[in-house]
Amino acid sequence: MDITQLILDDHAEQRRLFAIIEQIDPKDTEALTAVWSRLSAFLDVHAEAEERFFYPELLKRGEGANDAEDGTVEGETEDAIEDHNKLRDAVKAVDQYPVGTGAWIEAVGKANVVNSKHMGEEERQGLTDFRRHAPVARRHELAVQFAAFEAEHITGVKPVNKEPDAYIEAHG
Repeated sequence: MDITQLILDDHAEQRRLFAIIEQIDPKDTEALTAVWSRLSAFLDVHAEAEERFFYPELLKRGEGANDAEDGTVEGETEDAIEDHNKLRDAVKAVDQYPVGTGAWIEAVGKANVVNSKHMGEEERQGLTDFRRHAPVARRHELAVQFAAFEAEHITGVKPVNKEPDAYIEAHG
């Protein structure tokens, strides 16, 4: 088990849940509510798990990979924390609209765009960087913690935005 693979698996599930929402009739508000409730909780738990287990370790071991912000691990991490904040805000925005309306569908689409952008960057940058620089045994230890955290918080966590520079200072 490897934390980078667990993160990739979560990304696949997030993409799947967004695709399911796209295929539900907008009049079926019960189904939309159920799937969106699962997806929004999952997005919050996933971001929090990354911020607790993955990014602090990446800051210790990483060097920056591919198109990382300013070419550093700090740039990768700052961008990721900012992306998580944008995603939390986008998820919260969905709740401003009645489920199934055009405005709700548009807000879900915006959350999908924010999330997709983040996942692509994270897959090219942080995950690549971590696979290059973290020993397999450490990746396994973190995977166990990550999986346990997600299992314990299956119904969600309180979404709290974080200030990227303070986060890096605290964990770097």
